[in-house]
Amino acid sequence: MGYEEKETALIRKLEATYYQERLKEVKEEQSKKEGLKDIISSEEMPWEACQQGTIKHLLNEKMDTRIKTLDIYMQLIPGGSRSGKHRHIAEEYMFILEGKGYSLHWDVDMELRDEGYFWKAQEEPSRWEWERGDSVYIPPNTVHQHFNTDPYNPLRFIAAESRIMKYMGLDDLEQLENAPEFEEKK
Repeated sequence: MGYEEKETALIRKLEATYYQERLKEVKEEQSKKEGLKDIISSEEMPWEACQQGTIKHLLNEKMDTRIKTLDIYMQLIPGGSRSGKHRHIAEEYMFILEGKGYSLHWDVDMELRDEGYFWKAQEEPSRWEWERGDSVYIPPNTVHQHFNTDPYNPLRFIAAESRIMKYMGLDDLEQLENAPEFEEKK
């Protein structure tokens, strides 16, 4: 018994060298790793005042390191202030270094159509209280914002986000509200 698709499966009009090109790309990528950093000094970690607040990039894909799968930053939130409010596809992990506060998480309803996907944050967020030494998980595609409940002392945490969704072509980041300390550069 034969397969009906055999005649169309064996049509040979185009030729490619995709596999050979991939072998070459992998070899070139491996040779580039020789010049990449294994250790990043504190002085090489840039600070950024952005819509999310004040962050220090500990590991970022633009920093020429061997690590290719994570972005990690430290964020400072002044006493009584808050971060920006945003949403991204990748899950995120936070470790609270100092201070206490809470995060608001808005679950997202998502609809997939031919022309793309559409999302809508739920009206009421869930509230997650935390303090120094706690770990906080932010699920994929969750709108979130962090608040420092100490009016006098800064809050400091480290956050890590996977780059895997970006590499899969599903990267998405939307800033919904800026941190109060951020001033738009014109």
